[in-house]
Amino acid sequence: SPGAEWGPAAERPGGSLLTRQLQELWRRSRGSLAPQRLLFEVTSASVVSERSSKYVLYTIYLIRSGQFDKAPAAIARRYSDFEQLNRRLRCRFGCDMASVAFPRKRLRRNFTAETIAKRSRAFEQFLSHLHSIDEIRRSPEFLEFFFLPDLRAAQRLTCTGMYREALATWANAYRLQDRLGVCSSGRFLLTLAGLAVCHQELDQLSEAHSCCEQALQLLEAQGSHPLLGPFLQAHVHLAWKVGKDKRHSEARLQDLREAGLPLQQQPSLKECLIKEPLE
Repeated sequence: SPGAEWGPAAERPGGSLLTRQLQELWRRSRGSLAPQRLLFEVTSASVVSERSSKYVLYTIYLIRSGQFDKAPAAIARRYSDFEQLNRRLRCRFGCDMASVAFPRKRLRRNFTAETIAKRSRAFEQFLSHLHSIDEIRRSPEFLEFFFLPDLRAAQRLTCTGMYREALATWANAYRLQDRLGVCSSGRFLLTLAGLAVCHQELDQLSEAHSCCEQALQLLEAQGSHPLLGPFLQAHVHLAWKVGKDKRHSEARLQDLREAGLPLQQQPSLKECLIKEPLE
């Protein structure tokens, strides 16, 4: 399946050797020995009434301890989302999860200020505890709880041509992955593709060019990747428009041609985005 291509580069043979700039980003976001401590803070909770249901939506910021983040990485989740995460993690990490507390479901008084405040604290502690356990912190179940909903929403918005809204959603997905220390996975490359496409559609060409540069640094050591050709072609086009050097990318495209890759049939970045299944 095409989705199988998006595993973290480090887990595949011949995985990406991170460039200096990216290693620096990793070092900053992960700390030298221990991972960077991440704080989870419920900043607001609102009662949402839909036609047949009523629920509380909790907004949570991911904050690196000891750092000021100009633009916060944020998620909005309801009790049932946390409950599903809890269930999935208990299925897979029974032993590790034995000591992790989760707030009980209540039959009544779900919408009182007291219940909402207690649950807010409980969810903060729940996520902090999960993040402190190595195996869980690196698991797709935990990581995708944070950024997969944004990726799906951003993909949908991009497909329907709502580029400004899509850009904000891709940007939040980028910040979430950065805070969580997963800046070398295929999902991160897809996020950079989304940012590049939306910036280009909004005529923000130097920002689009920067996104392609970052992606190509990630792909530097990969001989083949489904996004390599599309990123190189976008980079050459954008570099020409913004007056930046495009020779390195042209040389890499030439290498791909000589290796027998039919570049005329390569999808554009936008086509890659639209076709990528985000299960």
